[in-house]
Amino acid sequence: MTGPAALPDQPQEQDPPLPEPRPHLGHALASEWTKMVSVRSTLWTLGALVLLVVGIGLLAVGETEDPAGYVNPPHTAAAVFGLLVGQIAVIVLGVLTVTSEYATGLIRTTLTAAPDRARVLTAKYLVFSAVAFTVVSASVAVVGIASMIAVDSPDAHQTAGEWLAALAGCLYITLLGVLGLAIGAVVRHSAGAIAVMLGLVMLPPVVGGMLTMWESLTPLGNLILRYNAPVAIMQMFGLPTSEVGGLPGNWAQLVLIVAVAGAAVAGSYAVVGRRDV
Repeated sequence: MTGPAALPDQPQEQDPPLPEPRPHLGHALASEWTKMVSVRSTLWTLGALVLLVVGIGLLAVGETEDPAGYVNPPHTAAAVFGLLVGQIAVIVLGVLTVTSEYATGLIRTTLTAAPDRARVLTAKYLVFSAVAFTVVSASVAVVGIASMIAVDSPDAHQTAGEWLAALAGCLYITLLGVLGLAIGAVVRHSAGAIAVMLGLVMLPPVVGGMLTMWESLTPLGNLILRYNAPVAIMQMFGLPTSEVGGLPGNWAQLVLIVAVAGAAVAGSYAVVGRRDV
C-alpha cells in the first residue's frame, strides 16, 4: 500500500517588485545631512566655534562699559575676536566633511550606493555651506544683539549696511570652509588638507610683513597685507585692520574669496570625477 502521491510544486505568486525611486540630489542631501549630524567632529568643531565667538564676544561686550566705544565700530564688531580663531573650526569641519570618509573607507560605500560623484560632492558642499553659514551667522547675531542691549546710547547704533557687511563676513568664513572641503577632496588626507588651509590663512600676514622689510619687495608685501583672510574679516566687521593704505572694499574681498574657492571647487570636481575612489 502506498501513500498519497506528493503534489507537484505549485508556482507561487510573487508580489511585483516595488518601484525603485530614481536617485536625485534630494537623496544625496539627506544622506550627507545624516552623516553631518551623526559624527562627533561636527559637534566638536561647531561647539568650539560657538564657544569662541559667543564667549569671547560677550566678554568683549562686558568689558566695554563706555558707549563711546561703539560709536564707530558696529555692535557685531565684538564677534570678530572670536571669529579670528573660530574660522579654524569652520575650516577643520570643511576638511573633515570629506576626508573623514576617506580615512574610514566609507567613501567606497558612498560611491557604490551613489555612483554620480558630482552629485555626492554637490550635496557635501550644499549641506556644509548651509550648516556653517547658519551657525556662524547665529553666533554673530547673538553677540550683536547682546551688545545692543548692553550698550544703551543714542550714539551707539548699527545700520542695515553694517549688518549686511557682517553677513558678508559670515559668508567669507563659510567660503573658507568650502575651500577647505575642496582641498580635502583633492588631498584626501585630513592633516595634509588642514595644514594647507592653515598656511593659506595664517601665513600671508606674516609673509607680507616680512617682505616689507626690503624696499624692492615692499609693493608685493603691501599687496599681500591688503588681501588676506584676517584683514578681510576684520574689515567686513568694521574694525581697523592695517596701517597699509589702499585697502580694497568689502565686495573686492568677497569676490576674491569667491574666485579662489570657486577655482578649488571646480578642481575638486575634476579630480574626484577622474580617479578610482
